[in-house]
Amino acid sequence: MKSFVKFLSLSLITYHLSLITSLAQYRSQVWCPDNGDGTYTNPVINADYSDPDVCVGGPEGDDYYLTASSFQCTPGLPILHSKDLVNWEIIGYALKELYEGDAQLVEHFSTPQHGNGVWAPSIRYHDGEYYIYWGDPDYGVYMVKTHGGDPAGEWEKPVCVIRGQGYIDTTPLWDDDGRCYLVNGWANSRAKFASVLTVRELSADGTRAIGQPVIVFDGNGTENRTCEGPKFYKRDGWYWIMCPAGGVPTGFQLAMRSKSPYGPYEHKIVLAQGKTDINGPHQGGWVHTKYGEDWFLHFQDKDAYGRVVHLQPVDWSSGWPIMGKKGEPVTIFSKPKAPSALIVNPVESDEFNSPELGKQWQWQANYDEKFGVPTAFGTFRIYTHKLSPLTSSPSPQQYSLWLVPNMLLQKTPADKFTVTTKLRFTSKADGQFGGLIMMGLDYSALVVRRMGDKFELVQMTCIAADKGKPQTEKILATLEPTAKDKIDYKPGIHEDIYLRLTVEPAAPHTSPIVRFAYSLNNKKWIDCGEEFRMKEGKWIGAKFGFVAAETDPKADRGWIDADWIRVTP
Repeated sequence: MKSFVKFLSLSLITYHLSLITSLAQYRSQVWCPDNGDGTYTNPVINADYSDPDVCVGGPEGDDYYLTASSFQCTPGLPILHSKDLVNWEIIGYALKELYEGDAQLVEHFSTPQHGNGVWAPSIRYHDGEYYIYWGDPDYGVYMVKTHGGDPAGEWEKPVCVIRGQGYIDTTPLWDDDGRCYLVNGWANSRAKFASVLTVRELSADGTRAIGQPVIVFDGNGTENRTCEGPKFYKRDGWYWIMCPAGGVPTGFQLAMRSKSPYGPYEHKIVLAQGKTDINGPHQGGWVHTKYGEDWFLHFQDKDAYGRVVHLQPVDWSSGWPIMGKKGEPVTIFSKPKAPSALIVNPVESDEFNSPELGKQWQWQANYDEKFGVPTAFGTFRIYTHKLSPLTSSPSPQQYSLWLVPNMLLQKTPADKFTVTTKLRFTSKADGQFGGLIMMGLDYSALVVRRMGDKFELVQMTCIAADKGKPQTEKILATLEPTAKDKIDYKPGIHEDIYLRLTVEPAAPHTSPIVRFAYSLNNKKWIDCGEEFRMKEGKWIGAKFGFVAAETDPKADRGWIDADWIRVTP
């Protein structure tokens, strides 16, 4: 018996090590920027990592860490790691929830607050620790830092550095003398002014403001309108602020320099779309590598796909950081100098064989264990959320999935891809449903829903969900249960099914097309439902994943057991 237990333990250890290794070497089938010949193709991350920022870290100075806006989604503040600025993997999150340690805000973000929360963070390595600052436009400037200097490990609880409304796009700068400064932009939606950047002094530990803000740049009434997303640096005795201006889909990158953190700053356009098809290009972060090279990561707004990440070389020979090729974005370019690095991409597919949820997944609000949990059976379980009708009118009741907090979603990884999942839906009462969804301001879902002792295959679609519009429903098929509980106590019925959605780009300047299909055996596939035009979310790209909900406020919950989900061309 002891030998068997030892064998079982060793087998489990071997399994988990192989799982970790496979995840560390995950290579996407739908988008890989590393061309394998010493060059890369932009975007280096073809997914919605909005407002990216990057810093150099690690004991040898050849590790790069990236974070991005996460808004209301949790866990928040994704942490990505790279050895060469081209191959990236998700290694964790800095925020378990919004905002841990503040009971009132934790409760506030327990329901979806689309487009609110964590805006445009900056990540910095200082005095052996990693720091992330961001502006929450409703509550103030926040900071979170590592405990022990491991960005893949636990991060401390967030600290409110400045309380108030309107603060966005914050970046600290620790000067040579140990003093700390903060630059930020302003959200017109809250402050009722914008297109200005301000600098103030923080305490040396970066936890509180000790100086008053000073306007250091004003883009009002000029081509530099909507200047925002500033990043603060110091190089060769100059203070540098790099920021976008001119609007998100149409703007350009500015670089500003001054001999004082408080200005005045002279400025220059250092990156613009020019004759390329890379619109924007919008805010990002500059890094100087140990090999003497300079690079800039920024995003491009691709509408329904979100804001994808590009990498540009930087040339300082003129005294200004001219980015790309003579100030225009590159598409294919030589990779940065780096030690040999594995080709690796952010994980998309998931077999749900781990006791921990895959790092690609986020919920729509602060996590509650009643949303769903891993199982010991190689599945992930998601319980049905209790929907509230849109109006108090008893008939007909209308519903929307806009405020469902327990959707388990991930970012779209490419312009064209297919998502296939195997799941079992278990229902305890009429009206319970679960399935696959493409979520945004508009959404469409392919679900199985219980009606009596059978299931219906239903397409649920909503146009302008953010405006409170109800969803429409189209019944596509009637399905016999694949299993029924044989006990008398609260029996359930079950449907084993394979669901699929396919995303294809459409004509230029039109939304991508989503098509659905289903199978009962993963061999014969049946196209079903109507084509859906994918739509971005509130400040984020569309996201796909699982939804489980119901309309009966009193019934025991039903659930999805997701066996696997696979992303393929």
